[in-house]
Amino acid sequence: MAVFELILSIVAAVLLSSFLSRFIPRISTPLVQIALGVLMAQLPFVPDTRLDPELFMVLFIAPLLYLEAHEINKSQLLKSLKLSLSLAVGLAIAIMVVVGFTVHAIWPMFTLAAALALGAALGPTDAVAVSSLSHEASLSQRQVGVLKGESLFNDASGIVGFQFAITAAVTGQFRVTEAVGEVVVSFFGGALFGLVVGLLANWLFETSRQLGWETTTSRILLELFLPFLLYLGAGAVHVSGILAVVAAGLMMRFDRTGIGPNVARTNIVASSVWSVLSFSLNGAVFILLGLLLPGAMRASWDNPAISNWTLLTIILCVSAVIVGLRFLWVSAMLRLAHAEDSRKRRHMTPERWRSAAVMTFGGAKGTITLSLMFTIPYTLADGEWFPMRDELIFIAGGVIIVTLLLANFMLPIIAPNKAADDSREITEASIEVLRRTVEELAELTTDENRAPVMAVINSYTQRITRLKKRLGETNADVRAELQLAALDWEKDYVKRRLAETRIDPTLDTHERDIRVEACERLLDQIMTTLRHTHTEHDSSHVLWQIKGRVHSLQRRTVIVSRRAANRIRRSTPMFSEDEVYGSMRDLQTDAIDHVIDRLYEEMTSTTYDTEIVSGLLLDYRRAEASLKSRPNMRNSASLSTLIDAVKRESFGIELGVIQDMLENGDITRAQAKQLRKNVYVMSVAADANF
Repeated sequence: MAVFELILSIVAAVLLSSFLSRFIPRISTPLVQIALGVLMAQLPFVPDTRLDPELFMVLFIAPLLYLEAHEINKSQLLKSLKLSLSLAVGLAIAIMVVVGFTVHAIWPMFTLAAALALGAALGPTDAVAVSSLSHEASLSQRQVGVLKGESLFNDASGIVGFQFAITAAVTGQFRVTEAVGEVVVSFFGGALFGLVVGLLANWLFETSRQLGWETTTSRILLELFLPFLLYLGAGAVHVSGILAVVAAGLMMRFDRTGIGPNVARTNIVASSVWSVLSFSLNGAVFILLGLLLPGAMRASWDNPAISNWTLLTIILCVSAVIVGLRFLWVSAMLRLAHAEDSRKRRHMTPERWRSAAVMTFGGAKGTITLSLMFTIPYTLADGEWFPMRDELIFIAGGVIIVTLLLANFMLPIIAPNKAADDSREITEASIEVLRRTVEELAELTTDENRAPVMAVINSYTQRITRLKKRLGETNADVRAELQLAALDWEKDYVKRRLAETRIDPTLDTHERDIRVEACERLLDQIMTTLRHTHTEHDSSHVLWQIKGRVHSLQRRTVIVSRRAANRIRRSTPMFSEDEVYGSMRDLQTDAIDHVIDRLYEEMTSTTYDTEIVSGLLLDYRRAEASLKSRPNMRNSASLSTLIDAVKRESFGIELGVIQDMLENGDITRAQAKQLRKNVYVMSVAADANF
């Protein structure tokens, strides 16, 4: 039960971190998750955490590295392969040596072998942190490719170097020839093992699909099973499991080129499963890091024989050595690199110096480092206690925190996210989101749902056309502000109509109930959209959001109560859905006319630029024409219900596409927020546009 409770606590913390990250966007998600882990470690009901490093590697690192290798941009990786391997192997060895001798020189109580083990553990960068931090700053595709490529390959070099250093520390002996031979076998053997298994897995997937044996369940289970099989199998033949996982991930295709609804459904489900699993494992890794850090560092901090100031000084010195050495190494590699066209070495321009700084601070350390440090044995070969074990773990934990903080706060300064308010990039990203949404909708088309799906696809096509015409438009924030104002005008108009309907003496009870129902439904849609839009626009509107949810709950309670009373009073419904749809269409037409009148008034004022008001006015005119040209829905409620269902699904697909683009680094966090806000704004006018 203790293990089960710990798992539930970690999952709850991961879920909480996904919400907190929206309200503190300047703090990267890994730091939020580490902070939550530290807080959890202080709670009495959270079980004590013990990390089995081997279990951690196979359960978390293997599937995450496999997925990272599978989804990495292969062409970009090949272009930057030399630099990535230089960082993953050359720099990792350099850090091991320089940090080892530095720590041994500063504090001779650390044996040279133990200090070298610390340097080896601090060589690998964290693939999860690199992927997350790349969303917080404006990194080029080359920079992201180099950092991700490095993080894929440097785990093996760090692990092998750490194992040999620890062996030397425990036994007091180090055989260079034997060590080099084992390194070569581990590196190349692991890569070869992964390539062979990857080719066999590709053949298996393609053959099973051609024979018609593949099912969604079998495909997903095989995908999930593969990284664990690779890691454990490589360990069984004494080669690098990390490199085996990376090599196979780079080779896998899963035959995603098949055609048909079953293939599309399988691919969509597989992508969704991996998306959920990736986010959960990523979050769990940093939650665990936060849970383990206090205990790992407390033993040294509370030791009266060890000066805390000395420990902090060593942490700062080691961090400075790592950052400085990394900057010099990256700068040298950029200076030695040849231009693709002239094949001459490039001069170090200010932009190239900035790129070197970006890749320096992008090399944050993480859970691989801490998990390696926990494998340090408690005793030496002669039975004596391993000297300064707790202090080594303390220093490693401190360096992890320092490098993550530097990455979080320095990257946005060096490479500011300029695309946050760039309307052209937002428009281009919006077009790409809509295009991918249309592609996914097309894959869902069947003979039964062809009519409603094509109606929705047609609306997306119209939106894409309008966005392409706006590529030169500026002042996106001002336009968004005017859109919010227009939604408020609609809300006020519907509220006024609702109040008038309730006291209108010319209406009989039946007609009044229909109109009240239509007003309340449309008002609920508008309020929901406004609540989401305000939350996306400014995280300080929490009270506004809570108030909106309370009002929405009150309205729905009244509606449910009235319906229940009516069903008790008589067995027939108070009104049909056909009647409500017709009344809602008439009401929305009137609301759009009201907004159009207000926009014409704004044309003569100085609040908004004329071209912005004109553009929104044109959108509302198109919406009004589309709504009035729709067939009478009083006799077509079933078709309208199908279209509404497809619309809701399309908005969900659109939000999913945005999240995928964010996780893949195609858009920034700020752009994702803007795109999500656009989806919420569009949902309120969905009936008019479709």
